[in-house]
Amino acid sequence: MKIAVLPGDGIGTEIVAEAVRVLDVLDLKFEMETALVGGAAYEAHGHPLPDSTLKLAKEADAVLFGAVGDWKYDKLDRPLRPEQAILGLRTNLGQFANFRPAICYEQLVGASSLKPELIAGLDILIIRELTGDIYFGQPRGKRVAIDGHFPGAEEAFDTMRYSKPEIERIARVAFEAARKRNKRVTSVDKANVLETFQFWKDVVTEVHKDYPDVELDHMYVDNAAMQLVKAPKKFDVVVTGNMFGDILSDEAAMLTGSIGMLPSASLNSNKQGLYEPSHGSAPDIAGQGVANPLATILSAAMMLRFSLDQAEAADRIESAVKSVLASGLRTADIWSEGTTQVGTREMGDAVVAAITKKTITG
Repeated sequence: MKIAVLPGDGIGTEIVAEAVRVLDVLDLKFEMETALVGGAAYEAHGHPLPDSTLKLAKEADAVLFGAVGDWKYDKLDRPLRPEQAILGLRTNLGQFANFRPAICYEQLVGASSLKPELIAGLDILIIRELTGDIYFGQPRGKRVAIDGHFPGAEEAFDTMRYSKPEIERIARVAFEAARKRNKRVTSVDKANVLETFQFWKDVVTEVHKDYPDVELDHMYVDNAAMQLVKAPKKFDVVVTGNMFGDILSDEAAMLTGSIGMLPSASLNSNKQGLYEPSHGSAPDIAGQGVANPLATILSAAMMLRFSLDQAEAADRIESAVKSVLASGLRTADIWSEGTTQVGTREMGDAVVAAITKKTITG
């Protein structure tokens, strides 16, 4: 089992180090190779996704990814910005399906800004299409307008577009996932305004005929955003396009109390995945040893489950995280009165101890 380890920038190096430590104590044989990506790669190689890093990722069974980005790179030409590395990896690896679970752990109900009764027991899976939509649609760019409200003025434009095969494959991923859960799918669109998403709705409805055992409902994205904070437990599996999924998954993350708790997986048709926390590089706290590594550790568990066929090992990690939370240990982002605040390394120590059945202290 070959894993490409790409820590990236900011807190990425700190949180990935803890996930690697957790993987190391499992009774499994991994070949793990580390490479630069994002701003770190730009500094060393002049590009956020060097050929050597891309080659490693392509040859690996899975990629464990930290986070990329820093404010100091914001003035670079867009193709050289650290964030282009993640887009490049997804594109080159053909990873079209992003899994973002939003789970509210029993011990963290009080960390959410919503009332406990709204989010206790929350377990949503958002499936976001990754390779189409306005992020990748052509044409795009800047020009002088020849029509519209302000002819002759400079304007910028992006193109939202989806092909039928793109929608079909992500819909099938969602219906298959729902079969392993509560057999309910909510497809989120904006069919009342956008031709692209009327087409999306039509194709998802057509694919649903092959899954009569799964319930399907459609919801406009603005209503979905409202319902996520009004009645989040009504959702099971949510499937949507690239841009809507980007926004809604972060909203769902905050229902659980902290985006620092939420893992994610991006998969291609061969189950080769890129696994990363849902949060960013947080350069403002980088190097301080206070970042929450649990989202990255849980991403490693998803990697074991989805790409490496090691479900039992994934269960061990997830159980260890629950045990650590039950012990009262918290990083700053999930700390509350009556619990013990620890740093990045200490939280990693605790998860390792729980896996190896050593005493957790704090």
